[in-house]
Amino acid sequence: MSRKVILDKEYRDWIGELSNRYQSAQIKAAIAVNSEMLRFYWELGHDIVAMQTENKYGSKFFETLSRDLKAAIPEAKGFSSRNLQAIKKFYIMYSKILPQAVAESSLSNPPQPAADFFRVPWGHHRLLIDKYFDQPQTALFYIENTVKHGWSRSILDHMIETGIHLRQGKAISNFKALLPEATSELTQEITKDPYIFDFVNFSGPYKERELKEALLKNITKFLLELGEGFAFVGQEYKLNVGQTEQFTDLLFYNLKLRCYVVIELKVVKFEPGFLGQLGMYVTAVNHLLKTEQDNPTIGLLVCKTKDNVLAQYSLEGYNLPIGVSQYQLEKILPENFKSTLPSIDEIEAELSN
Repeated sequence: MSRKVILDKEYRDWIGELSNRYQSAQIKAAIAVNSEMLRFYWELGHDIVAMQTENKYGSKFFETLSRDLKAAIPEAKGFSSRNLQAIKKFYIMYSKILPQAVAESSLSNPPQPAADFFRVPWGHHRLLIDKYFDQPQTALFYIENTVKHGWSRSILDHMIETGIHLRQGKAISNFKALLPEATSELTQEITKDPYIFDFVNFSGPYKERELKEALLKNITKFLLELGEGFAFVGQEYKLNVGQTEQFTDLLFYNLKLRCYVVIELKVVKFEPGFLGQLGMYVTAVNHLLKTEQDNPTIGLLVCKTKDNVLAQYSLEGYNLPIGVSQYQLEKILPENFKSTLPSIDEIEAELSN
């Protein structure tokens, strides 16, 4: 049987609009289902804590509760003993810092951070519970950024492993002095210190060109480390300045800031003289590439190491917005890692016993 095909443009546009509306409705429905499930988990965690269940019903309580819930609600998932223990931690972890926000979260327009809190999937929460049970404020940082940037669970795990909450917005810069307040805060936020290039493998000494080439071979991971909004423009980007040809290390455009970002890499310790070269590139990009719709170009100098005081003093002599960071080729240690290691005295005491 032949099939009638309608080619009318208005009709086809309508079909496209219906498709978009349906997908939007699916996303909203998924968020709503997730929010209701998290609210149920929150209330269940409250009940477990309030009833002092383990004291009242013994050490095997979670196994018993798991069995009875599965029998009472056979179609439901998420009632394993391990997940029930995570639900208890979920409530304990946030109850002291989010009571009011969570209590109001049933409203159609819940306040922040409750709105973000109930949008994050349970798998993300489980990861944060395991990592930051004793640091709920840090977990809230990751919740906010998960919603803001649409992080998957694997990306969230990567951000946690690289300690993004310790690095974001930490570059030494003169943004506050040179840029409008709102712009300077957003510009500072897109920086990191240090940058983690753990996807680059060097077994021995390396040169700047080799580092740049290694970063660009892993451009997806490099862009992820730079952060949201960065679009790659070019490597060794040629700028015709007077009678000369100048070449930037790496040139990006940031869609959030709506400006070019010139990145210079140095595989040595920071020196004040590096700023002069970067400043020239920033000025050249402003003259040659920047349009009326673009904001002023930003410079970012990324060195192997730096002296923060020297970098800050050096930046005060420049009237161009520049940030200075350093990089590492390995992931940094978690914030509380050192405190978890036994001391020499503790090791000796254990051996003597």
